[in-house]
Amino acid sequence: MDLEPGYEAFDYVLPEDRIAQEPLADRSASKLLHVSLADKAIFHRSFRDVVDLLLPGDLLVVNNTTVTALRVFGHRPTGGRVELLLLKELGDGQFQALARPGRRVRPGDEIELENGLIATVSSELEHGQKAITFTQPGWREALNEVGLAPVPPYVQTELKDRGRYQTVYHDEKFGGSAAAPTAGLHFTPKILADLDARGVERVAVTLDVGLDTFRPVSSDNPKEHIIHGERCAVSQEAADQIMSCKGRVIAVGTTSVRTLETFATGPKTLRTGSEESRLFITPGYEYRIVDGMFTNFHMPRTTMMLMISALAGGPLIRDAYQEALRENYRFLSFGDSMLIL
Repeated sequence: MDLEPGYEAFDYVLPEDRIAQEPLADRSASKLLHVSLADKAIFHRSFRDVVDLLLPGDLLVVNNTTVTALRVFGHRPTGGRVELLLLKELGDGQFQALARPGRRVRPGDEIELENGLIATVSSELEHGQKAITFTQPGWREALNEVGLAPVPPYVQTELKDRGRYQTVYHDEKFGGSAAAPTAGLHFTPKILADLDARGVERVAVTLDVGLDTFRPVSSDNPKEHIIHGERCAVSQEAADQIMSCKGRVIAVGTTSVRTLETFATGPKTLRTGSEESRLFITPGYEYRIVDGMFTNFHMPRTTMMLMISALAGGPLIRDAYQEALRENYRFLSFGDSMLIL
């Protein structure tokens, strides 16, 4: 595929054995690939080194969303196995959900989950989704008993501890994500405390991560890709802190970047509110808020590859990814970290 200048890293070969299947026991034990924009250099570090790399006066912007989606398994009355991904609670025991196999799950079907809890298919929703309803007494406790973390489709290992698919700074008041903002999974309470002591400030924005975040760009021309919308919000407190920042604004993850740039009105200025963002950041985009970002290593041909190429340039990101492959970095959601700074 012929790509325009700046898109060099968009498509690359990712060996299957480089995809991390489970998180490390110690969140902060990951490798950190430091990409320096000032001198176009690449450095190999430990994630714990962030305490030295960030400076007093820098502002870390995190996404405080909570993953509320759950995966459950059951059987239809005919015996056919069904997987449900409960995306969002609609109220009164009803959930917006995806079903697999979707075509065989119809309104009126009762799906018996592994612990005997009954999930009733109430209706068909848009985009192939279903409304799933629970009515039995104690259904919420029973659902939490069998619900699994909604890990990405490329993770084949069951994640027994759902808490490892949440950031340590997630806020239960801001639930609604179908996937975790995984760039933040490396932070620990100790690292955050050490950054506080160093004089690195921190503020939160919110973006509810949708399943489409894993969807590859299918068009040969990435500019023709239709970007998915995601609900995001910036509070007045966050906007004030960002606009008064004397150091660098460093976003944790592509979701934080997308939120900040969606609400940007000029260099280091932004409005507040809540809206669905359809901002599509591609090479050539001029960042107005973000000076740097933490990010994991992404799948080829994804919108995230375009976003990081817009910040660092395609050639430098291409070199960084090839270096990460040579040095046995772990890729994707449970993998190692990259800091573009």
